[in-house]
Amino acid sequence: MSAVPTSAILSPRIEMLPMNTGDLDDVLAIENAVYPFPWTRGNFADSLAAGYSAWVCRIGGELVGYAVVMMVLDEAHLLNISVDARRQGMGFGARLLRHAMAIARTLGASTMLLEVRPSNARALQLYRHFGFVSIGVRKAYYPAVEGREDAQVLTHSLREVRA
Repeated sequence: MSAVPTSAILSPRIEMLPMNTGDLDDVLAIENAVYPFPWTRGNFADSLAAGYSAWVCRIGGELVGYAVVMMVLDEAHLLNISVDARRQGMGFGARLLRHAMAIARTLGASTMLLEVRPSNARALQLYRHFGFVSIGVRKAYYPAVEGREDAQVLTHSLREVRA
């Protein structure tokens, strides 16, 4: 009889690891697949070079998502969070967001700020689940197929994290 629980054998390990330049090919594959106007390799490389808090989520070694957070004084700005389209709806976005919020708290942030497309219903649902509230709109913030799309600006206190 094995000392390893059956669930450990059946469930691949989920890891949150600091993003590094070796992750960028996998990150870009997801980024290009899930966004009509994706970040470039340069955007990610610059974020890493600037020391932003950037994380990847791996399951069984496969990169399934990532998050990039910029710290400004006591505020964390979530710049990018994405999950592979094949893995969306499986809780990886929530895991990444929870992890990003926890790391931001340990780095001294008391709030997290983000922008989201109003047309991104799945992301809005996730953020609302975690207790984010709208504090404004950035007009014509995102490129769109026809012109520009506004961004909803959301914030959340990191003193309490839901879910």
